[in-house]
Amino acid sequence: MALDGITIAAVAAELDSALAGGRISKIAQPENDELLLTVKSPQGQKKLYMSASASLPLIYLTDESKQSPMTAPGFCMLLRKHIGNGRITGISQPGLERIICLDIEHLDELGDLCRKKLIIEIMGKHSNIIFCDDKDTIIDSIKHVPAQMSSVREVLPGRKYFIPDTMSKKNPLSIGEPDFACALAQKPMPVGKALYTSFTGISPAVAEEICHLAGVESAVTAKDISPDVLVHLYRQFSYYIENVRVKHFEPVIYYDNGAPKEFGALPLSHYDNCKKVTYSSISELLAAYYSAKNAQTRIRQKSTDLRHVVQSSLERSRKKYDLQTRQINDTKNRDKYKVYGELINTYGYGLDPGSKELTCLNYYTNEEITIPLDSAKTPQENSQKYFAKYNKQKRTFEALSRLIQETAEDIEYLESISNALDIALSEADLLQIKEELMQSGYIRRRYSKKKVKLTSKPLHYISSDGYHMYVGKNNLQNDELTFSFANGNDWWFHAKKTPGSHVIVKTNGDELPDRTFEEAGRLAAYYSKKQGNDKVEIDYVEKKHVKKPGGAKPGFVVYYTNYSLVIDSDISGIEEA
Repeated sequence: MALDGITIAAVAAELDSALAGGRISKIAQPENDELLLTVKSPQGQKKLYMSASASLPLIYLTDESKQSPMTAPGFCMLLRKHIGNGRITGISQPGLERIICLDIEHLDELGDLCRKKLIIEIMGKHSNIIFCDDKDTIIDSIKHVPAQMSSVREVLPGRKYFIPDTMSKKNPLSIGEPDFACALAQKPMPVGKALYTSFTGISPAVAEEICHLAGVESAVTAKDISPDVLVHLYRQFSYYIENVRVKHFEPVIYYDNGAPKEFGALPLSHYDNCKKVTYSSISELLAAYYSAKNAQTRIRQKSTDLRHVVQSSLERSRKKYDLQTRQINDTKNRDKYKVYGELINTYGYGLDPGSKELTCLNYYTNEEITIPLDSAKTPQENSQKYFAKYNKQKRTFEALSRLIQETAEDIEYLESISNALDIALSEADLLQIKEELMQSGYIRRRYSKKKVKLTSKPLHYISSDGYHMYVGKNNLQNDELTFSFANGNDWWFHAKKTPGSHVIVKTNGDELPDRTFEEAGRLAAYYSKKQGNDKVEIDYVEKKHVKKPGGAKPGFVVYYTNYSLVIDSDISGIEEA
């Protein structure tokens, strides 16, 4: 979820409470589009982080510091000159716009009291941090926007600052029932979309929540809603917005299978099927949500090279498999040529010289058959020709059968590594996957004096009944868990016929409850290529029945007796150790 106007309202309220009356003691610009202000306020020292990044614009209070460049950028030096040691007199948000304005007063070179504004616009790729005087004239901005970049508004020193009204949205804080009804009645679109396109600061998630609270299907066309339903919708809209007006916020993040799915400054009851975590402040929420999202993005970026190796190898193996399958299909009639040779040897003595075919009884099927002949060859030579063709196709079939099996195993193995990359959580996990690829010959090993230490560990969960459950994050960990860590009477779980993690449940000699079997099955389903499916078939067996064939690739096992269960892949209720 992007930061909508309601979230920004929660941030503005928190900043006004925490920073109003405080003095700016430090100004840093860690990145080209970031600022970090250290403010000494009556509540103690606070750090305000703000980013105008096109991909991740943010503003919140933080305890963390970021390393700044040796030479401060020009915008940072300008702010230090003007508002260094300045006092924040107030923090506000115009309407429900995604804008926060810091009012700052300071003394100039002559000792006169001056007022300035630092305006943070959280607007996706149009985000900016703009420094203005008390007459709203732009002094400078962290990003310059000339007329060539925007025909709506220039953001340059000397220009007048204003908020562009490009969407003609109405302010939800001051909208009345007649105007609300009129705005929706004009929209030939789903009512959910009509809400967030008609009113400032309303995101799709909030529009969905308002429809949910009103019992209105968000996909219904807005102009088709009856007047009575429209009145009810307006009342729920007003109740929701009243929380914003009185600054009553309840920051919450909703998690789906352990991953952050959505957040809000106010509860979103239509996500009640997800795990809910509440926060005491909106800054804590934003730090938690975006640190988790950043970690996922960072690992995804760092795994790009490994994914390229795996994907390229997979494509080659799949093309090889298709070619080998076509070639082996060409040999499926090989036995026919053996029969031809035998029948020619049986009946060929009565053929006239130069015959082009032999019609005879096929004693294998008791049907008459016609065999093409080479008129330039004797019956014996024709027979030998068919036997030679049969033997060649038989050798081809036998060789291709082995090759196809090897290629299928390669594909299965590479898909298991692809799955391991999908569930990798840290750089240590990626290092172990890279080591596995080097051991398997997919990456050339470069020897260096510095030895890389592998520190990645399996995932660890506790079942509702108190049993320890372990999940391998890659094939090396799968082998370690199954054949070194697990005891013979521990239980082993794996998604049936699909790449995935080995899951080990330590029994401590006990008979496991059904609930623990189900939770271990969910872990096996979630950490497989069938993650997200409602029905995943899981094989489970005591570890002593799981074997590893000699020379098999990492993670590959066989078992000849097992139990099965069908389960969903929702692990939101399973506790991590």
